[in-house]
Formats: sequence, structure tokens, C-alpha cells
Amino acid sequence: MRRRLADRLLVQAQVRSVEQRTPRLRQVTLSGPGLSGLAWVPGQQVRLQVADSPAAVDWLVGALRTYSVWDYDGQDMRLIMMDHGDGPGAAWSRTVAPGQDVMLIKPQGTFVTAPAAYHLFAGEETAQVAFGPMLRALPDDAPVFARLETGGPDDQLDLGREKGDIDWVFRAGRPAASSEGLVDAVRALTLPEEPGRAYLAGEARTVQMVRRHLVQERGWPRRNVLTKPFWTPGRTGLD
Repeated sequence: MRRRLADRLLVQAQVRSVEQRTPRLRQVTLSGPGLSGLAWVPGQQVRLQVADSPAAVDWLVGALRTYSVWDYDGQDMRLIMMDHGDGPGAAWSRTVAPGQDVMLIKPQGTFVTAPAAYHLFAGEETAQVAFGPMLRALPDDAPVFARLETGGPDDQLDLGREKGDIDWVFRAGRPAASSEGLVDAVRALTLPEEPGRAYLAGEARTVQMVRRHLVQERGWPRRNVLTKPFWTPGRTGLD
């Protein structure tokens, strides 16, 4: 009974390769017939089964963790995971190997781009994986501004877009939570007077701070600011 219900919810795949992209970021490529022809919009995520779990909600499908899809070509799917913490997702990412079978819920989510006068991206390491495909999918002539914060150059991903005002901020030992450095970098941007559309992702408190700057200091309508908090210290249950 449990297996039949889980099969309706989950897609089966196999790990084709595991590649270290940065000292803390690992790319896992999934393949298999179950991944063929899935609907995916850049910015969407999948829920990956990383362990069995006796919890009531996870009884059918096991312990799930959410990962932004870095790339999907209609057959193979690439996920990039950060090695941090001691939870089941981190443990899975450290031990996963080619040939391993995995189960996942199909791509979903509303953190995707929409037509706008221009696009503004702001976030830290965990936001890169969502931002990369979103940036690559925008038309070449779409005006883009982006400020990405990482601990240092070693944490940078190649986002795959050459056009636009895209730059990096390095924390140099400062904490990622409540990052004034990222807020200051966005504040220093010279943006058009007309509000564009903003995509803010990463640590929840920093996301709130950047959103507050755009809405209160620049006068952007709240509906123009799309947020996706992935984590914050001492709290679980975020994406």
C-alpha cells in the first residue's frame, strides 16, 4: 500500500555523476526514463527523497529535501547542493554515488521570472542555483542587475550569463545571516526610476532586509518583489 501510493507521488531516477563544483557545492546529475519530458521552468525546485522517515507527514515518501534545479534538458537533471550542517540532506549529498537510485517529486514552485522592465537578483550562495537558470533563460536584451554574496571567490558558480550588471560581494568571514553587506550592495545600485521585478533568495533575514530596502526606501510595490527564503539559523522547514 505504501509503495503504491509513493509511486504516484515520486519519480524514479538514477545518479549518473557527482561533481565537485566548488569546495562546498556539489553537482549531482540524475538520469533515467522517469525524468523524460518533465515540465520545468527555470527557478523551480524538486523534492528529493534523502532518507526514510517515520514522521507522520513523511511516512509515505521518506525524508524530503528541496533543491533548485540547476539545469534540465528533458532527459538529465542537474542539482547543486551545498555541503553544510548535519541533517539528512547534507549527509545524503556527502555519500551519494553514481549508480544510486533516487526518488523525487516533479519540479514545482512559483519562484520564476516574469516580464518586467528589468530584473534584479539578490542573494547568497544558496540563491545561486536558482538564479543561474533564471538568468540564462532571460532574453539576451533583457536588462539585468544582480548582486550575489558569497564567503569568497571559491564559492562562486558560473551563472552562464555575460550581459547585465552582475557582480559579487564577499563576506570575508562575516556571517551570511542578516547580511548588511548584501543590502548595501543592492542599495548602491543605480536602477531606473521605474520599478522592475526583483527576485530575492537565500537566508531569510537578509531576504527581508533587501525587500524592506526596495519597498520602503525605493518605493517599489510589494507585488514587484518575489522572495524565496531557503534557510535561517536555528530554524528548519524552509526550502
